[in-house]
Amino acid sequence: MVALLLAILLLVPASASAASGSPSRTPLPRWGMDGAFARAASPTARVARIRTRRWVNGVEVTEYWPVPEGWFKGRRLKAPGLNRKARVDWLYSARGVSMEGDGIGLDGKRYHIDDLGSAGWINKRGLRTAPGSGQWDNGAPWWRNARIWFNRAGRPTFPLSSGGWYRGSPRRYVPNKGVTFAPGPSTDLTYFKSVAVDPDVIALGSRIYIPAYKDINGGWFVAADVGGAITRKHIDVFRPPPSKPFGDGRRLEDQRVLVVPPGAR
Repeated sequence: MVALLLAILLLVPASASAASGSPSRTPLPRWGMDGAFARAASPTARVARIRTRRWVNGVEVTEYWPVPEGWFKGRRLKAPGLNRKARVDWLYSARGVSMEGDGIGLDGKRYHIDDLGSAGWINKRGLRTAPGSGQWDNGAPWWRNARIWFNRAGRPTFPLSSGGWYRGSPRRYVPNKGVTFAPGPSTDLTYFKSVAVDPDVIALGSRIYIPAYKDINGGWFVAADVGGAITRKHIDVFRPPPSKPFGDGRRLEDQRVLVVPPGAR
């Protein structure tokens, strides 16, 4: 999954939710894995802090999943890197593949973002915004600054699968800026077996026992992924998408987990 970002409520194309609108203190998103951001951070050449088998207290446990195209309502358009059309908001919005990194198409197959390009992000007002140290500098992201249309008032809009436009007909268009997609998952992960970790704390390949999941899979996982929002004592459990669109999944605070690094008994 390779994913640079946790539960804020965005006003997104597929939802009637409202963004906070804060110009400088909007937290980084936390649904799913925040895939595309985390994929910019490589875990290579890191030495994990936990080097022996031990219990760790005060761990935060969250969940992530590949985002389904069926949750979105944009028109299906040609997608660079794919041999099929896909819903434009699933591809480029801040709750779609551009942010989450991985998705499940209407055909039931897996897809992922292959190249972030040079687009960056815009907020719901159409202004550029970028991640900082745990915050966005100009409010919550809403869409990549690519493959997006702007209405008469200068606000971003996009074509709907039902016809018409999300927020009025367009007057200006910003083309794609090198963002590409590809078939298949970005990383070989297994539902309720793989977790994302901070590799500075927990080494990739570590086995992790989370008692809260003992009735689901016996409680054992393998550290197989990283994420920009997965820092310090934070573990993200890879799971199937929830039945409710844009559901948050579990969020457990102050958990006690057992970490068994590679090679440890």
